[in-house]
Amino acid sequence: MRPYIKTIFIFALFLALARPAFSQDISELTAQCAASAGDVTYLKDFPAKLDAGTPGGKPPSAKYSMLLSKNTAYRFTICTAPDSEGEAILDLYDMNILIGSTYNKATGKDYPSFDFKCQKTAVYHIFVSFKEGKAGNAVGIMSFVEKL
Repeated sequence: MRPYIKTIFIFALFLALARPAFSQDISELTAQCAASAGDVTYLKDFPAKLDAGTPGGKPPSAKYSMLLSKNTAYRFTICTAPDSEGEAILDLYDMNILIGSTYNKATGKDYPSFDFKCQKTAVYHIFVSFKEGKAGNAVGIMSFVEKL
C-alpha cells in the first residue's frame, strides 16, 4: 500500500509542476468558467493554449490525467476564450474509450458541460482540443457534484 501512495504523490507533484503558465486572461476565464459550472464544488482546471493543426494531420490537444473516485459524480465544463479561432471541446476517456464529451459528433451539437457518475476508481484522461484543429485558448473545469 505504501508504494501506491508514494506513486500517487509523485504523480500529483508532477502535474502541479508541469502545469503551463498563462496570462491573466486565462485566470479570468478560469474563474468565469468555474462560476458557470453551477452549484458544484470546483476541483481542478485544465488550461489549453493550442496552435492550429497541420492540414491532414491529427488536431493538437492538451492531455491531462486524473484519478477519479468510485461513487462520485463529477461535472466537466469547457470555456473557450473570446479571441480563439476554434471552439473548444473537452473529452473524457477511460483508457481508450470515450465516456463523455462536450461535443456530439453525430449531431454536431456543443454542450457547455456534462456530468459523469464514476463507477470505478481509476485514472481517467481529459483531452482539450479545438474543432477542425483550429488554434485557441480554453480552460476545462472539473467539479464535484455529489457522492453517490
